[in-house]
Amino acid sequence: MIDYSRLPSAAEKNISVRVKGAAERAIQQGHPWVFEDAILRQSHLGNAGDLAVIYDRDKNNFLAVGLYDPLSPIRIKVLQALQPMRIDRAFFAEKLKAAQAKRQPLINDGTTGYRLVHGESDGFPALVIDRYGDMLALKLYTTAWLPHLEALIGALEDSIVFDGLVLRLSRALQSDRLNVAKLYGLADGQQLIGTGADEPVAFVENGLLFQADLRRGHKTGFFFDQRENRQQARELAQGRRVLDVFSYTGAFSVYALAGGARSVTALDISEPALDALKVNVERNGFDAEQVDALAVDAFAGMMELIEARRKFSLAVVDPPAFANSRASMRKAVLAYRRLVEMALRLLANDGLLVMASCSSRIKAEMFFQLVERSAEVSGYQLEDVLKTGHGLDHPVGFPEAAYLKALFARVRRS
Repeated sequence: MIDYSRLPSAAEKNISVRVKGAAERAIQQGHPWVFEDAILRQSHLGNAGDLAVIYDRDKNNFLAVGLYDPLSPIRIKVLQALQPMRIDRAFFAEKLKAAQAKRQPLINDGTTGYRLVHGESDGFPALVIDRYGDMLALKLYTTAWLPHLEALIGALEDSIVFDGLVLRLSRALQSDRLNVAKLYGLADGQQLIGTGADEPVAFVENGLLFQADLRRGHKTGFFFDQRENRQQARELAQGRRVLDVFSYTGAFSVYALAGGARSVTALDISEPALDALKVNVERNGFDAEQVDALAVDAFAGMMELIEARRKFSLAVVDPPAFANSRASMRKAVLAYRRLVEMALRLLANDGLLVMASCSSRIKAEMFFQLVERSAEVSGYQLEDVLKTGHGLDHPVGFPEAAYLKALFARVRRS
């Protein structure tokens, strides 16, 4: 439960802001970020969550209103642009209804696990909401949402049918520097509404059954963004020996078995994740013994398989985001190259490689070229089967929102 009286309040007086011409044009084109160095002047200093209203420089017309975030280089996170609107519970409720409407094809198909709100692309900057059956997981990435949390949760209750709500906090919000738990009584994994999050929560995806730990799992407990890629892998898995690298709780493994895979070998460094993998396998009527789950660092595990001269006919490599900053780009590129090279050595001739990236700083074309060049240098040819991006519950509303890409390719020795 949540004690709203402990949360900060937004100032009654909005911050009036003027920005540079490039920032004005970006706002007019729908970009949701205003950086600190784009601000020419503002009426007064503000606290996290105060509303900042941006006016154009020529005619003093309304451009946008957003959350002021003094701790972030993205100083204003835009909520509403071009047409002024009151930012309140009703405003958030309408945005939530619109977000759910976008997901209706998934809902109609019987899928009960999906991303309900994908941050800026759904009008909720630095915030995501994932749905797991009758439970919601709300993840915050900035303290600027705290003054609006009561209105947001009220809007959820007004517009979305659900039984329980779990709060997840980004690493920054969990840090001692921000001290969110002590100041406001908020904790990562806290159940704000209802009960039931102490146990794994069940949901359906493309007719398959999964469960996720909403309180302690990575992100909010599951990676919904790979749904379409999992389905593609399922359709290619018939009769194949499958390698699932960075398997986490085994979604790709389950899909491979559902597609008729002969066997699955899953690598993940987390033993609890592999325990959950076995549960997910059994929930779908398969024998957990059909999956050889190895608790090992992915790089070390792949090398052990190479040394053991193991061969697979479908390899899925879905690593975490290696490039979280500009400084980490070089190491990320080297990591992707190494993964591609090892995966190719583990694939039989005419095998299939599924190579994915969720690093937003590695753009799609760069990533595809990186994979293809790494294969060429290693003495392999890749025949593209499919290149994919975002699913409908992870819309791309502005360029920086595009992060996911995957290459499906047939592998042959040069």
